[in-house]
Amino acid sequence: MRDDTWASLADQFADGAYATVKGRVRTYVLHHQLLEHLPPPPATVLDVGGGAGHQSFPLAQAGYDVTLLDPSPAMLDKARQRLERLPADAQRRVTLVTAAGEDAAEAVDGARFAAVLCHGVLGYLPDPEPVVDQLCRCAAPGGLVSIMSGNADAAAVRPALERRWTDALASFDAREEIGVLGVPTRGDTVAELSELVRSRGVSPLRWYGVWLFVDWLDFSGVTLDPDDEDQLRATAEVELEAARRDPYRQLSRVFHLVGRKDPD
Repeated sequence: MRDDTWASLADQFADGAYATVKGRVRTYVLHHQLLEHLPPPPATVLDVGGGAGHQSFPLAQAGYDVTLLDPSPAMLDKARQRLERLPADAQRRVTLVTAAGEDAAEAVDGARFAAVLCHGVLGYLPDPEPVVDQLCRCAAPGGLVSIMSGNADAAAVRPALERRWTDALASFDAREEIGVLGVPTRGDTVAELSELVRSRGVSPLRWYGVWLFVDWLDFSGVTLDPDDEDQLRATAEVELEAARRDPYRQLSRVFHLVGRKDPD
């Protein structure tokens, strides 16, 4: 049994980070980007490293059949608590599985899915390749592979906005940092992940940014009110548009890559 490295972070991550404007914008932007590519419900979705279900539970509510896979019992406990708050029909469409992403194909007994998600996971791993391999294995022919990861090409953004100039200068050539949760993280590039999935029979379709302006405001010390629904809607729409366009998406600290599994 692996140590649950997320046990001490589950509350902070599931109840804290996702309740902020940044957290809610992330969920909104990724959800709408996914809907541009997903087949209609009730298609099957596998969420690898899905945590407390913030990204995949809205898909269950929209009619998709969701399998959420995560290695952390603490995070899955959070997922169960949140699942109980969903309508009964959505609850019946969700299956929770305890397993590491590196073991995903075996953990789902070789099942293949119309979409495989892996959001905010690769940056916590020393090497993305074993999990990327599993994502591609678990996608059905014609199925979607959706990966969100830290943008190594924009690594200097956070320390610069926090006025840590020495760290910012070093970040132009660095891949690793201590993330906002206080644990080490590692960045990827769109080009590298595109090549990884392509070598495993998944053709990249499009990539997006995830957040930009809310990130800049947050690290500059500006607090946005998550209870101001009008501001939240307006912010999310701006972020959704910026995520599609250059140069804005290139400056996003996080990127979202979408690919499709080649036919057999």
